[in-house]
Amino acid sequence: MSKLTSSMSAESEKRYMQHALALAEEAYENQEVPVGCVFVCGEEIIGSGRNRTNETFNGTRHAELEAIDAILSNDKYTKDVFRECVLYVTVEPCVMCAYALRQLGIKHVYYGCANERFGGNGSVFNIHQDPQLTLHPPYLSQQGYYREEAILMLRKFYLRENTCAPRPKKKQQRVLKTIIKPTNED
Repeated sequence: MSKLTSSMSAESEKRYMQHALALAEEAYENQEVPVGCVFVCGEEIIGSGRNRTNETFNGTRHAELEAIDAILSNDKYTKDVFRECVLYVTVEPCVMCAYALRQLGIKHVYYGCANERFGGNGSVFNIHQDPQLTLHPPYLSQQGYYREEAILMLRKFYLRENTCAPRPKKKQQRVLKTIIKPTNED
């Protein structure tokens, strides 16, 4: 795990990311792409979520949006709470989630591994920092927190057949690759 740079203790940060990983594991066990997240305000987890797209038959039910909905459905919070929040998520937010986070004014995002197909925080698009998106303020984003664990969980998921996919692919003689190449940032 890379060094964490916020004002919170390293132990707290580690605990938040482990909580997100546990949610990703729960998603995996429910035949979902294994992504989990927690929103932290101060040092309190105020919301958490995991992917539920297959369960709900709704392609927008990503972990981040599940957590956002849970927070906003609690009368204790308004959307302004996100300006004070930090998000810990196992996989880089996709373009849709990255822009939703920007609209909410999220303070900071820490994520495990890059989303090389749909990433909105630097892997494909820079939604989190794009200066052309002037309606909402940019936010900070850092990757690499429990990166290896997040990658291995995704690899495990993609080894098995996703029966909920539009055209499931037959997967024969695939093996779990456990060697993970370092990123340029490592």
